[in-house]
Amino acid sequence: MSDAVSSNRRSFRPQVRKQVSTFASSRRSKMFGLAEMAGLSLSCLILLLVIFSYFYFLVPARHQVEEFRSDRSQRQTNVSTLIGVINTDQNKKENITRISASLERFESIGLQDEEQGRIDLYKELNQLIVKNGLRNTSGPAYTPLEPVGARVSAGRTVSTRWQSVYPGVAVSVTLEGPYQSLRHFMQDIEKSKLFVIINEIELQRATNNNAPVTAGEPGGTKSSLVSLQLSMATYFQRASGASTAQSR
Repeated sequence: MSDAVSSNRRSFRPQVRKQVSTFASSRRSKMFGLAEMAGLSLSCLILLLVIFSYFYFLVPARHQVEEFRSDRSQRQTNVSTLIGVINTDQNKKENITRISASLERFESIGLQDEEQGRIDLYKELNQLIVKNGLRNTSGPAYTPLEPVGARVSAGRTVSTRWQSVYPGVAVSVTLEGPYQSLRHFMQDIEKSKLFVIINEIELQRATNNNAPVTAGEPGGTKSSLVSLQLSMATYFQRASGASTAQSR
C-alpha cells in the first residue's frame, strides 16, 4: 500500500513540473498574458476617463472663462464710456460757465454805453485825423447799426451789412496823406479803447494835386500821397431789456 502511494507521488511530480514548465514556456512565447490584458484594460479605462473629463469639465470651463473675460472687457468699455460722458458733461457745464462769464465781462467792460460811445467815437476819429496830419476827402459817414431782430421805426433807414447782436455804428471815410501817417492812423485805431472792427480797407495813389504836404514826412511830395478808403464798425452795450431777453 505504501509502495503504491509512493509510486503515485513519484509519477505526479513529473506531471506538475511538466505543466509548470509548459505554462512558463507559453508565457514566454505569448506577448500578452492575463496580467498584461488586465493592465491594458485598466489603462484604456483611465484614458477614457481622462478624455471624458477633458470634454465634460475642462472645455466648458475654458469656454466659460472666455465668456467671463469678454464680459469683463465689455463692462470696462462701458465704464470708460460712461466716465467719458460724465467728464464731457462736466466740461460742457464748465465751458458754458466760462463762456457766460467771459461774455458778461466783455459786455460790461469791453463795450461802452451807446450814447457815450457815439460821442467818444466822433471825437476820437476827428482827433486821430488831425493828429496824423491827414486830409479828409470823403466822410466820415456814420450809419446806425441796430441789433439783429430789433424793430425799426417806419421811415428810418438802417444798414444791415455789418449788423450783430449789439447796437453799433458803421463808419466810412476816405483819407489822404503820406503812407507813414496813414499807417500810424491805423495803429491808433487798433489801440482805441472803443470796440472797433475794421471791415474793409483799400489803398491807392492819391490823384488830388491840391492835397497839402506834411512837412518832415519822408517822401512827402504830392506825387507820393496815398488815399485810404476805410470801412469800420464799432459796437456798444445792449439795453438791459434786450440783454435779458437774449440771455433767456
